Amino acid sequence: MPSSVYPTGTTIYDPQKCWNGYTVFQSRMPRFPRGIAVLIDMNGNTVNQWKGLHGFPNKMLPGGHIMGSTSIRNTRYGYQDMLDLVQVDWDGNIVWRFNKYERIKDPRQKPTWMTRQHHDYQREGNTVGYYVPGMEPSVDKGNTIILCHKNLKNSQISEKLLQDDTIIEVTWDGNIVWEWVCSQHFDDLGFDETARNTMARNPMVMRLSKWEVGDWMHMNSVSVLGPNKWYEQGDERFHPDNLIWSGRQTNILGITDKKTGNIVWKLGPDYTATPALVKLGWIIGPHHAHMIPRGLPGEGNILVYDNGGAAGYGAPNPGSRNGVSNALRDYSRVLEIDPTTLEVVWKCGSGGMPDRAGGRPMQTVRIYSSFISSVQRLPNGNTLITEGRSGRLIEVTPAFEIVWEYVSPYLDRRLGTSAVYRAYRLPYQWVPQVGKPLEKAIPRLDNSEFRVPGSVTKSALKTSTVKQP
Repeated sequence: MPSSVYPTGTTIYDPQKCWNGYTVFQSRMPRFPRGIAVLIDMNGNTVNQWKGLHGFPNKMLPGGHIMGSTSIRNTRYGYQDMLDLVQVDWDGNIVWRFNKYERIKDPRQKPTWMTRQHHDYQREGNTVGYYVPGMEPSVDKGNTIILCHKNLKNSQISEKLLQDDTIIEVTWDGNIVWEWVCSQHFDDLGFDETARNTMARNPMVMRLSKWEVGDWMHMNSVSVLGPNKWYEQGDERFHPDNLIWSGRQTNILGITDKKTGNIVWKLGPDYTATPALVKLGWIIGPHHAHMIPRGLPGEGNILVYDNGGAAGYGAPNPGSRNGVSNALRDYSRVLEIDPTTLEVVWKCGSGGMPDRAGGRPMQTVRIYSSFISSVQRLPNGNTLITEGRSGRLIEVTPAFEIVWEYVSPYLDRRLGTSAVYRAYRLPYQWVPQVGKPLEKAIPRLDNSEFRVPGSVTKSALKTSTVKQP
């Protein structure tokens, strides 16, 4: 936020231009205790809260059910590890739980089964975890795709201990039926010698109180591609069962072939290799990469929150003396990309500079969050953007008009911000426990006229005019 004092809750709302529904998000970052999942209406009123349900992220299911985690691994021994993944009903009763990925004995702790889930998961029936017409996630059956951690060593990457990313698929009964280990496909990622040397020395080592580990890739999203036009036109890379993911630390978006485990499509880490990549520009620290599902405007395109900030591996520069996180940019972009041509179909955010490329008008939307954040395509063509660091959620039209804005009031004093990892919009009918709420317009305030009570008003005590000599 540019100011230390600012309003929270819903600050802009145009019911006629929005895709109206409920919005779910977590009230505190998942690394901290006392998580609360929050469901609000368009006017910012709290519809329900689930205390003790962490959101990494929280996702709603039809019937008022919600997913999340009930506990977090002690941060002296692990980083961003959820002990379980659960589904609870409207009243907070657990109706499904998975926690048996790894049984771990931390120092001075009892042996504990853990999911080690982090950042994302998808329930069968829906490819992306947000509302898609005709694509409802299962509530009482179905498999779940889960993004997890696993500690290991891989000398191709570094001699240091790594916190690797894995993707697993579990049945409703809790059986693991598929696993993919990211580091096993290191050669497919295309790092040059400079990047490899930098990573070998420092694979993004985190120094916790009890241990050190390299969070070398830091994957933060995974979803299924689902039915799409590219596969139907004969492009095998986009098989509906394949998985798309994003790696924040490596600046990579990738698609994994579900059958072979091979990486069959990717962006990064080198954005200078072809003219198309140069035109696209560097994607830095990306979050929530996914293919827009069939049934939504832009279906088949890749949507991603391109954070900016600092990420990557390479040669040292003034912003990175050791070559870790050596790619730098101080603004964020939301990109919608044709995955076959790498052409940008739509983008939001331009770092304060006019965006006249291709004859497009200058944008007025400014977004920046160097970490977390997400993006959702809505059925009316609007886009819900989570500017994570500030806890600001905005709904933007294709013509870059902000028609809804909400600023989270849930300040986490230890983090010093009201950060929101990821938010999702869902239809009213998914929550039959309450009636449709009142939708009351909130016009945009004129900031030049807005004053805190007791401050100086626009009418000055005295106005002087400088006289020309």
